[in-house]
Amino acid sequence: MPSIKVGDTIPQGKFTYVPYTPELDDALACGIPVPLSTDEWKGKKVVLFSVPGAFTPTCHVNHLPPYLKKYDEFKAKGVDVIAVVAANDPFVMSGWARAEGLKDKVIALSDTEAAWSKTLGLAVDMSAKGFGMRTGRWAAIIDDLVVKYVEAEPNPGEVSVSGADAVLAKL
Repeated sequence: MPSIKVGDTIPQGKFTYVPYTPELDDALACGIPVPLSTDEWKGKKVVLFSVPGAFTPTCHVNHLPPYLKKYDEFKAKGVDVIAVVAANDPFVMSGWARAEGLKDKVIALSDTEAAWSKTLGLAVDMSAKGFGMRTGRWAAIIDDLVVKYVEAEPNPGEVSVSGADAVLAKL
């Protein structure tokens, strides 16, 4: 169960990510990671969803693609920012974003060692599988830094309460 609840103000989070530029369309380009703070979401409606890892089967095939496919529906409901977060480093997240064709539609954020997710009660220890501490599978709607929706998946490999359709239904 998450420790963060609907009505809470999100704690400040600091991430890194590689912003999309046309140069990144070249598979050999790496880009430069830059910081992003949740403070930048003040006054914005944000859909943030979390996956245990880039390029992992459920995340890569079932969780992320519907968010990109339904991008226009999110925008039509007033969403300013759509972001995915995982414990992978910013270069891996950038590579995943490029493989998925996110460009500048969905921001791929790195929450190294799931540090911010831990503060929300939404990190998962996957050390027994050799993966270490990871971000869990969850989604949140954040409006002007206040949580309007937050749900974590009850079962591994499941995408129901954190999927694009579930989040769209709550907007």
